[in-house]
Amino acid sequence: MKKGILLILIVTVMYLSLSNSYDNKFIIPNEAIRLRVIPNSNSNADQSIKNKVSTKLQHSMIKLLSNTTSINEARSIIKGNLNNIDKEIGTLLKQENYNLKYNINFGDNYFPEKTYKGVTYEEGYYESVKVTLGEGLGDNWWCVLFPPLCLIEAEESTEVEYKFFVKELIKKYFSI
Repeated sequence: MKKGILLILIVTVMYLSLSNSYDNKFIIPNEAIRLRVIPNSNSNADQSIKNKVSTKLQHSMIKLLSNTTSINEARSIIKGNLNNIDKEIGTLLKQENYNLKYNINFGDNYFPEKTYKGVTYEEGYYESVKVTLGEGLGDNWWCVLFPPLCLIEAEESTEVEYKFFVKELIKKYFSI
């Protein structure tokens, strides 16, 4: 009897969690700053450069923003370091023999709608550091700098094992 009730409860929870996971709209709060890198094109070379620039920027931002507690503090630190960020990107691109122009902008920039890990982020203009490489026609990469969501991911070096709670319950009680 208990196993039957538990099974019904588990199936109900699974159904509700799966049915609510589609068409989610999530608006990044106003108190957020994004980081976006747009490559010249979708060629392998341009996408590779985009990835190298985004990795470099994440590591730079970890150093700059790791102890930041407010959005105003984050804005001030970013504004005060735009020249340094520009130099770091320029140095990286020179080392990679990337000869196309690039542009850095800190302000309100357009972001298209994007679905990531089951969450849909609405299109719109968001405060961000945007780096455009060359013509900026390729698939972009972006994350949230403040609060430092992408910086936490970049800083983590240990592997994490994810488990599905309901699956673990079924295994425990039904020996599947």
